[in-house]
Amino acid sequence: MPVRFPLSRRALLSGVGMTAVGAAASALRPRGAWAQDPIRGGTLTVAADTEPRNLNPALVASNGVFYVASKVVEPLAEMAYDGRLTPVLATGWDGSADGRTVTFTLRDGVTWHDGRPFSAADVAFSATELWAKRQNLGRVVFKDLEGVDTPDQRTAVFRFRQPTPLQLIENALPALTAVVPKHLFEGTEIDSNHHNEQLVGTGPFRYREHRPGEYYLLERNPDYWNRGLPYLERIVYRVLPDRGAIAAAHEAGEIQLSAFSAVPLEELERLKALPDIAVVRKGYEGITYQLTVEINHRRRELQDVRVRRAIAHAIDQSYVVGTIFRGYAEAATGPVPKTGVPFYTPDVATYSYDPRKAEALLDEAGFPRRDGGARFALRLLPAPWFEQTRQMGDYLRQALQAVGIDVTLVTNDAAGHTRAVYTDHAFDLAIGSPVYRNDPAISTTILYRGGLPSGVPFSNQYGYDDPAMNDLIDRAAVELDRGRRIDLYQQFQQRAADQLPLIVAAEFTFITVASRRLHNIATNPRWATSSWADTWMEG
Repeated sequence: MPVRFPLSRRALLSGVGMTAVGAAASALRPRGAWAQDPIRGGTLTVAADTEPRNLNPALVASNGVFYVASKVVEPLAEMAYDGRLTPVLATGWDGSADGRTVTFTLRDGVTWHDGRPFSAADVAFSATELWAKRQNLGRVVFKDLEGVDTPDQRTAVFRFRQPTPLQLIENALPALTAVVPKHLFEGTEIDSNHHNEQLVGTGPFRYREHRPGEYYLLERNPDYWNRGLPYLERIVYRVLPDRGAIAAAHEAGEIQLSAFSAVPLEELERLKALPDIAVVRKGYEGITYQLTVEINHRRRELQDVRVRRAIAHAIDQSYVVGTIFRGYAEAATGPVPKTGVPFYTPDVATYSYDPRKAEALLDEAGFPRRDGGARFALRLLPAPWFEQTRQMGDYLRQALQAVGIDVTLVTNDAAGHTRAVYTDHAFDLAIGSPVYRNDPAISTTILYRGGLPSGVPFSNQYGYDDPAMNDLIDRAAVELDRGRRIDLYQQFQQRAADQLPLIVAAEFTFITVASRRLHNIATNPRWATSSWADTWMEG
């Protein structure tokens, strides 16, 4: 049955009635308090441009899922701007000298939204049955997880078959360790369990309702372990797939927040000039995206590194950054972005924009221009999920034609693109947008390691299999010394820049557009995908 709202559904979704909510919130402000003191109450209306089929972050570690689910389902720890981790469901952790165990101390006094107590058994079940077996990224990071011992209700001891760096586990905690209730998943068909959408968590907000095509509704958890939080009473994710409509909704005051650059970049300068709207670039440093040219090494021409280097020289990175991203990006040097400290190194081969050099390399590789001017033809599949990936497809087509490579654009919807590139390998070049998640082993080296099974999305499905690259990746995966591990990943970047198994053209984070009435935004490097427990709104 539909939920009965205190306000009408129309008022709740459109922002009408916010005055009443704001007045109620203002009444909760202590007498004599300054304007910047947090105010309790209020409904935050947020733009959502997608509706994930599965909202369980323990199964699907992706930003579209985290955007909603991270307010309901919590990880063991969260990122902080000081480079440390903020304890969430875990209050401490320690790794053994041999890299075979990591012991977590868990928070006391936590309950699930259905009233059952949280315990080490929930962590053990989530780790062994979801993260290690089923989660898209956890299957890599926790591939050597042998089991989890629970000597008491507040201790979970992770046992690994092979030495596993504590640094990797720590870096994986924010994105890969969402904990779900064992009592609602054990003995069920986990992949089809209805709690994959109707979430039950420990977080500051409770899942209340989803109306497809309209909204998701979350409500304040009055029993949250962090007493006094959250401040907001509700969060409504209003489904607005039309990006132009999101900008209009901001101007009309119908929404107070949009994240992940949901507002078209060309609209930002106009919105930035409005007195009640803020444009915020912070809050995404821990989830840097990259714009890549994926290369199918099964094509004879593309197996030649000179051809791959020619393609790199044909790309004007300043155009990509300045025109496609309107300055909201940076030129990239390789698989680890500049935000990826301490692993990033600038000491790699680079490829300046030089069409003449590109043509010389193509001639040298044995692919001269023929009658009509073309050397050979390629199919290019731009990923459909960002405006910038589509625009990069249009640009790359023109850039390669200028050096004699004939390019045909092939467009698909999201499912068709994923199948064509990662299952059927029915592409020559593709435009991708992988995410760097705080450590090369989490979601980056999987793009370069050979021998992966077919059909794994966002992994090396390119036919690239280099023994030297595989060796670097494999050694880094078990290296326990932090300094040596960093050095191996810097060698990995140098190898990637030299061989160009794929080309990283730009790195970018996102933009948040918010009402100036909204406070405590962008307070950590994964803010859009964190809990928003301390976010509050003026009346």
